[in-house]
Amino acid sequence: MYLPKQFDHRDPAIAQRVMREHPLASIVSVGEDGFPVLSHIPLHWQPTSLWEGAQTSEHGVLLGHCARANPQAHLLATQAHALVSFMGPQAYMSPRVYADKQRVPTWSYLAVQAKVVTRIVDPHADRDRLLKCLIAEHEPAYAQQWRELPDSYTQAMLNGIVAFEMQITELHCAVKLNQHRPDSHAAMHAVYAQGPSDHQALARWMKDLGLVP
Repeated sequence: MYLPKQFDHRDPAIAQRVMREHPLASIVSVGEDGFPVLSHIPLHWQPTSLWEGAQTSEHGVLLGHCARANPQAHLLATQAHALVSFMGPQAYMSPRVYADKQRVPTWSYLAVQAKVVTRIVDPHADRDRLLKCLIAEHEPAYAQQWRELPDSYTQAMLNGIVAFEMQITELHCAVKLNQHRPDSHAAMHAVYAQGPSDHQALARWMKDLGLVP
């Protein structure tokens, strides 16, 4: 992605937070016709593999699954390399935050882009283990209900998905909050703090990153 140096954030904890707070990712593979194929799939970031002995990079791994009928499933199985993108909070920024009137509107956002190598999780027990990890992340109380469902049902559900673990080989994080124009920060924060949810999230990020007191 286009990443000017003033917005290139190198703290891995920031990228990890974006991935954990905004798990619905865009996975991009190259189709057989050479055209990109994209799917929106929730992914769970964690620092190490679920499986002992599996290789894990310094950037961690992503766990996920998609419908077996999804063309992305075939591509992930036959092309290990893929591109994954996470979009954090984002919002319009008005030029009125500047004292200087010779300014133009722009957009504030946080985003993460990762290059990954995919490993398909095939055995039934391993797919179940991966699903339980995702359940623990999003709705722990559902775990007991999943365990109590008939085997015929859970096996059919597991057979209908392709589960995978992605090793992150390269990670980039964009934090575009006008860091290079500190004179605008107080006004930006005031505007975002009064706005809808994404605006308020950006206001919190500005505080967390020390752009405003």
